[in-house]
Amino acid sequence: MVQHVVLVGLMGSGKTTVGKRVAARLGRHFVDADVALEEIADRSIAEIFERDGEAGFRDLEADTFEELLEHHEPCVIAGGGGLVLRPENRARLRRPDVTVVYLEADPAFLASRVKPKPHRPLLHGDVSPREVLARLHDERAHLYAEVADLTVSVQPFHDGSASPKDALATEVADRLLAHEAGARA
Repeated sequence: MVQHVVLVGLMGSGKTTVGKRVAARLGRHFVDADVALEEIADRSIAEIFERDGEAGFRDLEADTFEELLEHHEPCVIAGGGGLVLRPENRARLRRPDVTVVYLEADPAFLASRVKPKPHRPLLHGDVSPREVLARLHDERAHLYAEVADLTVSVQPFHDGSASPKDALATEVADRLLAHEAGARA
């Protein structure tokens, strides 16, 4: 069975950048769930948060994710960082036609890499990115681990490679192919 691959993890873990490269290596289409959500809603994430709050955003996120799984050929999907917060999304992530890769990283490492941007409304305000990421890690790490079929630690690739995102994408693609081969055996 050909499966969707969904990358989960905190912001800055590489879901989009690595996801594009994994999709290319697997010969699949790539979809960024946040971009798809903005297209469906015809508004930016920042506008959705401002007008509808985080709860409204999470509703749209759940609907968009369901749409991606139901109406697209198997592809590589970069899930939003909070995708795992809703029980219905975690149930979707556990479907037999979905393989979940958790891009795991320490909040301090991620804080050194992320900057507040319009598509990251949780980083805006008076709290430092490191504090925000530490809080999000405390709230979400167990949920990422709960749904993950594979967990790949991001930081070692940045510590030991001239092209960390390429090396990480190669590792993820290789592990996915081995995982799929094992599932067929």
